[in-house]
Amino acid sequence: MIEAGLAIVLATDFNPGSSPVSSIPFMMSLACLQMAVTPAEALTAATINAAYSLGLGSEIGSLEAGKHADFLIHEFSDYRELAYFVAAPLRPRVFVGGKDAAA
Repeated sequence: MIEAGLAIVLATDFNPGSSPVSSIPFMMSLACLQMAVTPAEALTAATINAAYSLGLGSEIGSLEAGKHADFLIHEFSDYRELAYFVAAPLRPRVFVGGKDAAA
């Protein structure tokens, strides 16, 4: 689909009956390992492409002026580590509406 120019979307579809996985990093890792998706493609699929699939791409899904700012800051040196350290405990800083949730 990517080679054909289609935008893919990654999500968890968390559902205790058929899909008991709630981890976006796991889904990104699975896409990279099993579907030959690059880490950049996986991150795009889980953020801006997912937002557009819901009709919300102009409001969420990327860090841009005027968009709602819910985001995480991870202690990685490279964005590709998000899919690489799939089983490591993640302790990101959480921001909701542009404000640090811990503050």
